This record gives sequence, C-alpha cells and structure tokens, in this order.
Amino acid sequence: MHATATPPCSKRFAVLIARSGSITDSHPTIVLLVQTTIPQVLAAAVRRDPASPLLTFYDDASGDRTELSGATLDNWVSKTANLLVDGLGLGAGDTAAVTLPPHWQTAAILLGAWSAGVGVETGNPPAGDVLFATPGSDTTTKAADRYATGLLPFAMPLRQLPAGFADFVLEVRQFGDYFPGQPVAAGDAALNGRTHAEILAAATGRAAELSMSPGGRVLIDATTHPDPVDWLLAPLVTGASIVLCAHLDRAKVTARAESERVTLVV
Repeated sequence: MHATATPPCSKRFAVLIARSGSITDSHPTIVLLVQTTIPQVLAAAVRRDPASPLLTFYDDASGDRTELSGATLDNWVSKTANLLVDGLGLGAGDTAAVTLPPHWQTAAILLGAWSAGVGVETGNPPAGDVLFATPGSDTTTKAADRYATGLLPFAMPLRQLPAGFADFVLEVRQFGDYFPGQPVAAGDAALNGRTHAEILAAATGRAAELSMSPGGRVLIDATTHPDPVDWLLAPLVTGASIVLCAHLDRAKVTARAESERVTLVV
C-alpha cells in the first residue's frame, strides 16, 4: 500500500522489513513506525501469516461459524475496495455510511473502505456517498448507492431485497480479489471524523487497556465491545487474531476458548 504521510525514514525501514533476518525480527517496534494508516496495519497482519485464521466469527443465535485466514479476509477487503473505487468511483474525501453490527462482513466493508481511502461514518449518519445496512434497519441515511446484507451464514445472498438497495454479497463478488491500493495518508479521515493516525492511536491505547498482546488470539464479545476500534482494530494493530462472538452464550466461552486456542477473553 502507498502512504503519502510516513516518516522520512520509512523507506529505509520498509526495506528492512522485507529482508529476512533484519533487525526488525528482534525489534518489532520498528515495524510499527511504518504503520501510519489502517491499510498498512492490515497488510502487516496478512503478511505475518496469510494462511492462519485472522478473524473467526461466531453467532450463537444462528449457530454460524465463519473462519477467515489473513489471505481470505484480504480478498474480501480487496473486492470491497474495488467495488468502491472501480464500481462507484469513490476515493479520498468520500464517505461510506456503515450501519452494521460487528460481523466478519462488516470487517471486510470497513477495511475495504479504508483501503480505498474512503472515510467511514457509523451510527446512522444523515448522509453518505454509499450506505451499507441490514434489511429492515431503521437507517435514515441518504446515499446515492445503497447496499444491503443479511449477514447470513456462508455469505448467502438475500432472498428478498429491500427497495432501493443492491445485494452487497452478490455485487462484491463481481470484483477482483486483488486491489492495487490507493494513496492513503495518516491525516486522512478514517472513522467518525477521526484520522487514520488518531484511530490507530486509539486502537493502540485500547489494546493496552484490554491487555492484548502480539501473537495472541482474542475472544471478543461483540455485544460488550461493539466499537470497531475494540473488536477489529485493537487486535490488528497489536498483531493478534480475532474470535468475534455475536449473541455470545457465556456457557460456551470456556470450551470455545480451548478449541480456538484463545489467549485472552474480553
């Protein structure tokens, strides 16, 4: 990914990161110096281990379990970014209204928007350049382009599409799973009026408050932590993988933590 606002020394550090056995192997904080935007954080997470689970999603109400490796999540993110850039012509200065609950598809949409340089607004903003919502939601957001997703198991499409909406799952699959990247700067809008730099600082702070650690696997109660800074970005910026649980059945936590090799429950 290309960033237009990185420290002057970042090119030198980027070369070191790419070299096996470089000083970054024993000094992980150096890697963080070049992660000034959310797309850079995602790229680093995927690069560390593209084949291992990066985001595992449970819904204890529906029984759904979906596991995404770093490479698979990156494909969904790329498809979403391509939809926004190539499909809708959006980019820096544009806004995506995302009124979705914590979910793996929500993660793909958020990360896709940030990769495309598009800022995100949550909480039913009055307007946006594109809207992502669930069917029947009471959103009043006005947007020229509107996408609905049922957040269904196996990424199934909707049987009945709300008037004025396109089906996100069907539409996004038409786009390529490689995104060449957009210029994204640390000072660009990211989430609810805060910049990439501000959001990453907040995520780093929350990771420390929640005791997340590099290489950990964090089980997160989506009801308790609905903010994407908590359930998505704090683990990613830390270098942890995510077990996101919607409608969490507390009676299942111990067994799930063991089966998923969880190191932290929040």
